[in-house]
This record gives sequence, structure tokens and C-alpha cells, in this order.
Amino acid sequence: MSPVLVGRVAELGELRDALAAAPGAVLVGGDAGVGKTRLMSEFAGTVEARVLVGGCLELGSDGLPFAPFTTVLRELVREIGIEGVAGLVPRGDTCGLARLLPEFGEPESDAASGEERARLFEVVLTLLERLAEQGPVVLVIEDAHWADRSTRDLLDFLIRNLGTAPVLIAMTYRTDELHRAHPLRRLLTGLDRLDRVRRLELGKLTRAGVSALVTQLLGHTPPPGLVERVEARSEGNPLFIEALLDEDGGLACELPESLRDLLLVGVQRLPEETQDVLRDASGGSTRIEHVLLAAVSGLDDAALTRVLRPAVAANVLVVDGDGYAFRHALIREAVHDDLLPGEHTRLHTRYAETLEKDPSLVPAGRLWVELSYHWKQAHNSTWALVSSWRAAGEARKALAYAECLAMLERVLQLWDRVPDAVERIGADYVKVLEDAANAADLAGEFDRGIKLVTAALKEVEAADGERDTERWARLLELRGRMRYRMARPGFVEDLRAAVRALPVEPPTVLRARALSALASYVRITTDIDGARRAAAESLAIARKLGDDVAEAEALITMFCTDIDYEDDDALAEAEATADRTGSHRVLLRYHVIKSHFLEGAGRHEEAAAVAARGKEMAREYGVARTQGTFLSINQAEPLVSLGRWDEALAVMNHAMEQDPAITTRTSLLVLSGWIALARGDLATARERLVASQEILNLKMRWLKAQDYFSMLWLDMSIALEEGRPDAALDALQPVLEHAGLPDDARYAWPALMTAVTACTEVGEAAADDLRRIEERVAALRSSGRLQRACRLTYEAKLTGVYGAPDPDAWEKAAAAWTELGNPYYRARALIRAAEAALTGGDHERAAAHLRVVAGTADALGAVPLAEHAADLLRRTRAPRRGDASAPLGLTPREFEVLRLVAEGRSNRDIAEALFISVKTASVHVSNILGKLDVTSRGEAAATAHRLALFAPAKRR
Repeated sequence: MSPVLVGRVAELGELRDALAAAPGAVLVGGDAGVGKTRLMSEFAGTVEARVLVGGCLELGSDGLPFAPFTTVLRELVREIGIEGVAGLVPRGDTCGLARLLPEFGEPESDAASGEERARLFEVVLTLLERLAEQGPVVLVIEDAHWADRSTRDLLDFLIRNLGTAPVLIAMTYRTDELHRAHPLRRLLTGLDRLDRVRRLELGKLTRAGVSALVTQLLGHTPPPGLVERVEARSEGNPLFIEALLDEDGGLACELPESLRDLLLVGVQRLPEETQDVLRDASGGSTRIEHVLLAAVSGLDDAALTRVLRPAVAANVLVVDGDGYAFRHALIREAVHDDLLPGEHTRLHTRYAETLEKDPSLVPAGRLWVELSYHWKQAHNSTWALVSSWRAAGEARKALAYAECLAMLERVLQLWDRVPDAVERIGADYVKVLEDAANAADLAGEFDRGIKLVTAALKEVEAADGERDTERWARLLELRGRMRYRMARPGFVEDLRAAVRALPVEPPTVLRARALSALASYVRITTDIDGARRAAAESLAIARKLGDDVAEAEALITMFCTDIDYEDDDALAEAEATADRTGSHRVLLRYHVIKSHFLEGAGRHEEAAAVAARGKEMAREYGVARTQGTFLSINQAEPLVSLGRWDEALAVMNHAMEQDPAITTRTSLLVLSGWIALARGDLATARERLVASQEILNLKMRWLKAQDYFSMLWLDMSIALEEGRPDAALDALQPVLEHAGLPDDARYAWPALMTAVTACTEVGEAAADDLRRIEERVAALRSSGRLQRACRLTYEAKLTGVYGAPDPDAWEKAAAAWTELGNPYYRARALIRAAEAALTGGDHERAAAHLRVVAGTADALGAVPLAEHAADLLRRTRAPRRGDASAPLGLTPREFEVLRLVAEGRSNRDIAEALFISVKTASVHVSNILGKLDVTSRGEAAATAHRLALFAPAKRR
């Protein structure tokens, strides 16, 4: 092994730059043996920072949940002690860390939920950030291509949620392992989009790099031709270069061509007894504890140390804490693959029996995973099944749902090979299927979950004797929830069947919760009455049984079925019940609904504040990534209403960086797209629209007015901006056709208001659309100040459709938006009031409105609105500050007329554009000709063009 690192100066520089710019992450990829680990080791030894290193372990295809983080935490405990770690986490509560390291005791509960998992993630993030308050921290995760799902999820969370603390996360992985379906690919693709993430690909060494490495290995200048031959054989791979060179400095020429044989060369040079122990070590993982290897090999400490010393000296093994690691995982794989079939089976049997005899030989939490792996490798189906079942329980306790699912699926695969499986694990086949389906639900593997729960339902149906009603209902409810999340039909039918399966008498908590779930999901369809009935029955049962959680859920669902934005006390009972439960799941749902209600009522400041409190609560409870991102919508929407667009964008961007759920992403895309459109960024607005359309195409888009109608409204607004009013009316049609969805009026109003503008631009051909719009509006059940402002705006627009626009109607609408504190919609109403005043010849009134609009538009960065206001101001006769004179001795009004003459406009066109009579336009043209000393309109236009008096007209 070279005493110094060669050929990686630029890469070391990039790592140092990344640390200087922390927080952030570096994704270090490269082929096996290219030197990723050596690079990170060199970097760690040359920076002034606390470096924490953990590696992913290769245990078949399943991995070990959170393995690198357990290693990091164990090293941290050795360094600063348990009390030191406790001082770095919120309130000194290390119960969450107990899921990673048993030294911290037992977790608060064995509960396995998304919220508990998110809380664990938040604790790890807080621990890193508190460490970084003492100085920069580098977290190195090696061999991420072996990372289990939970480790990948935690890495993703940490990288996306790093605050301002100087934390650098470096992750290494083999690029040659990343086949098309490799699970790490998705993580890398998602992280690539983040500004704080850098990619660093390690290539093979150049000819100069190979020469430098050979020189370092030999300790002298290589003889002529050696570097060329080494490069040809190794192709610049540092590991292969080291393996190719003999101790005498020559090139190993008798090596087979295969990689395995190349990697085994160093092993085959070792004494036979050392090779025997290396074969034993290969049955473990890349790293193995000294005590475990001693037990498996049957050697005492002294003998094992003596036997392994040649392997360490030859750099086949390296000492790693209390154990050993193969210098490269490929070496372990090559040694393991070289075992004969009988040797393979006997070795893994020996591992399993050794671990069963003394579980302390592996860190707590790893025992059953390792036993599952070894018994499976030893082809012992019975003990592989038992171990996998126990491993699933440990994974569930550690909130590692994907790994729990993998272990349970292994149990299912082995089931038919173990005749007494039920007695062995104390659970029947349906129980395993149900547990696997629940794990799939928590892991987000809904497609697999649906298949598992469907199989469980078939087993229940086929069972002899009376059907287990409660189990049947639980399974139906679970499938219904997953079907909804996958946007598949049948979810309502499943939930209804679950309720029907449960007896009305005696009442049970299970029936109350099934009814509440049915009400929650059926309300997003058009069956609002069915939702009301289910919620009412759930509430009655919950109260009879004294179940506060079911009661709070039912109260919130009942409120959602029929929101009245004028009833301030509507949520008071739900709030009191939610507080009484102490359930953070219920409390967070209450904050979601409360902020939604306040925004819909036009109480924007209160809505933003409630949503912000909910987000803080979500962070405290460890669910910032799930409920917190959903609450970001409810925080951003009122900020947009208040004109605090930059704040809203910051909230939404942070939520998007956390890779939110698909339902959350749709709303964020539409809202941010609307801001882009209002600011004149049509390309971004269209990009957000397309992205939201792609998502909604995957869902049953008619289910949710909040998503679907909002997306259609953005589509209409973009079409109008592009001068395509017909397309805007095409986009409107689903809003006209799908009446009666939850919160129908709130989300239909923006589209209906925009549709009147489209009808005005289309003209008589839109008469039928206008009629249908009016019928739709007449049927709306509007409530609250916000919807009143929408109705006033709609009515003001209609005055321009059926006659002359009414400035009084527009000023009334503007006053309603002013009362709500919505500056943009107030400005939109005032500019229409100005246009109406100009049409009536009241230029003073128009100018006053336009000055307010101009100031508001500038403050918001609403470029199209600002340009429109400036254009109208130029066309008013009212005096304006700073505009007392114009070039060539012309008055401001004459200068504006000359601009239109230069565009080739007739006197009638000029009169219509400036809201003046044709005769007045003619007088202005005559005055201009005299002042310019020209005889025709053409000469006047030529003079204007020659002097470049006017910039090219902008299309608005």
C-alpha cells in the first residue's frame, strides 16, 4: 500500500471546498478499488474537523438497518460517553437513540409508526448539528451501495434538512454496482437536484498517476517498461496496481485474467493457516469482530492474532477497532466465492451455531439479522424462518420498515418448507401476511402492500370455520388506505366493506375508527352525506366508549364535511378533544384543519401563524418531513395572500427539498407556479403546471378540488397570459362538470372568476360557456369574507360583459380585498376600476388608482401588472409627478400620441387607446406636425424612429 495518496490532488481540494462551504454533502462515486476509502481517509486526516465514519455492511441483499449510524454512535459514546451524547439531544432524551444502540436503554415503546421513525431521524439530525456547534463535523458513510432502505432514508433526510451548522456528509459508493434497478440510484438522482450537494466521481489513475503510485510502492524509480505494463494490466485501478506488484518489485505474470483470481493473489501468498482463517472471516461481512472470528475459527486470542498477523502485514486485512476488515470488499467476496459448496454450508452453520451459543459476540440489534442471513446461507429453512421472524420484530422496533418487510417476505418464502412454522413462531400465515402488509404501508411500498393484504384476505376467506371478523375488517381498511395512496379504484368499497363486517352491537373502538376512516376518505368524493353519517356514528360510538382519539378524529372529519367559514366556534369542540387526547397525530391534524379554515375565512395572518406553530410541533414530534411539509402548504398559502411572496417561496422551497408526498407536492407546484406567473416568469409557471399535471394524471384527479381545481385555474391563467382564451375555457370544463366536491366554492371561485375574463376576450362565441358559468355560480354555497370578495370581483367582471364596465363595482371589490389584507387582488381590482374610469372619461379617478397599483406591483415584483399600470398611466390626461415635459417641445399627451402615430395607428385607434374622442386625437396630431415642422403623419413617424424616441412595444 502506498504510504502517500497519489493522483487525487483535485479531488482532495473539492472535498476541502465542500467542508468550507458546509452545510452540504458530497457524493463520492467510483469503481471498486479506485480509491474512494483511501481518499476519504486522507481527507479525514488533513482537516480540522470532527470526523465520524460508518460503513454499510453486506449481508446478502438485505443489509443491516442503520448499520453505519450505529457504528458512528458507538464511536461517539466511546469518545464522549453516554452523558455527553445525552447533553447534545433535545431535553437529554436519548430514548430514540436506543433504537440504534442498546447502551441508551430501551425505546419509549415498541410502537412502529412513521412518526416514531421521523422522530428518530430528527434526533440524529439534532445530534450532528449540536456537535457542529463545537466545530465542523464530517460524517462519512462508506459503501452506500450496500445501504439498506432505512439507512438511505436517513441519509436523504439529513442531507435535505441540514440547517446552518457546519456539517458535511460524505457518502461513497461503487458506480460499477449501480445496475439500472439499484435502489441507490433513486436517492442519488433526488439528491443531485439540491444546490448543497456535490458529485465527485473518482476515475482511474492517469499514466502519471500510475507512475507515481508504482514509484511509491517500490520505494524507487521503476525500471523501464514496468509502468506501461502495470497500466495495461491494471487499467489505472489503484487496488489492482497494488495487487499486481510482487514483493521483489516485478509484475506478477502468472496471474489468471479474471478479477477474482487477481484479487486472490495476495491471499494465496499467505500461509495456509492464515488462508483458512480468512476463509472463516469471509463468511461474516467486510468487517468482523475479533471475538466472533476467534469463536468461529476455534482459535484463542493469541493464536488468532498470530495467524492473522501475516494477513495484516500483507494488507489483505486491516485492523478496525475491535475487529478486522478486508482491505477491500472485493477481496472478501473473492475468498467467499472460492469456497466449495460443502465448505460454504458448514461455514455458515458454524457462524449461526456460534452466535446462538453466545449472542454477545455481535452488537445488540444485529443478532437476528445475522442469524437469518447465516441460516439461509446454510440452507436451514427452519431456523432461517425463525430468525427472520425475530429479525422482523427487531427491525420493526428500530423503525426500519423496509427491512422488516424484507424479513417478513423471507418468512413467507420459507413457509412451505417448514411444516410446523406456526408453532415455531407463534403466528399463523395470515398474521405474517398482515404484518408484512403493515410494514409495506409504513415503508411506502403500497403496491407490494396491496398484494400482501389481498393474499391475506384470500386466506381468511378460504379458512375453515367462522371467519375472523375483526381481522377481516382490519385488512380491508388497510387495503383501502393503500389503494387510495396508489390512486387505485376500490378504496371506498374496501372501507365500506370493513364497516359492514363489524357488528353494530356491541359497539367497539375498532368500528368507531373504521367509520372515521371511511368518513375521512369518502368525504373527498362526492358522497358528502355518506361521510357525515359515518362520522356521526363514529362520534357516537367513541363517546359511548370514552375513546378520545376516535372522538377527536370524528369531530375533525365532521367539520371537514361541511365547512362554514363564518362559524368561528366550529372547531372549538374538536380542539378541546384533541388537546385531551395528548396524541400528537391528532393535534397535528387539528393544526392542519384549523389553518386551512382560517385561510378559507380570509384570516390570513392567523392562518399563517397556526400553520407555523403546527410546523414547530411537527419538528418537535419528529415528523417535520411528513406533517411538517404538508403544513408548509397551509403556511405558504396565506403568505401569498398577504403579498409576502418571497417568504412563501422560501417555505415552499424548503418543503420541496424534503421530497414530500405526492399530494403535498401538487399543491406546492401550483402555488409556486402562480407566483411565477404573477411575476412574469411564464416559463417557470408552465414548467410547474406540467409537473403538477403529470402528478395528477397518476391520481384520481376528480377526488380533490384543492388540487384539481387549483391546477386547472393555473392552466387557465397561463392560457390567458399567452393570448389563448379559448384554451382557458377548455381548461375550465371540469370545474363546471364536477360540482359538489369538498370545499367546492373555495376552490371553484378563482377558476370561475378567471373564466369570465376568458369569455370577455372570446366574445359572443363564449355565450354558452358564460351561461354555464352563471349557473355554476348560482349553485355555489359560499361563506366567509374571502368568498364574498370573490363574488364581488365576479360581479364586477360581469358588468363589462353585459355593458360598460362599472368603476363603482370594481372599487367595491377592491375594498373587500383591502379588508382581507390581500394587496395583489386589491391592485388587480383597482386597475380594472381605472380602466372603467378611463372609459367613462374620469382620468383623475383612474390616475389615482393606477398610482396605488404601480406601487403595489413594484413591491411584489409583479412585472406584468406593473407594466400594465405604467401603460395606462401614460394614456391618462391627469398630471403626473416628474412628467411635466416631453422631448421636442411636446406635451406628455402629445408625446404619447406621437408614439401611437409611429406605430401606424389611425386617429380612431389613438382615440380608443387613450380614451379620448377622435376629434381630440386629430387636434393632437395637428399640433405634433406643427411642432416637428413636418407635413404628414409619415414624416412624423420617420422623425420618431430616426431619433429612437420609443423602445419596441412590449406585448403584455
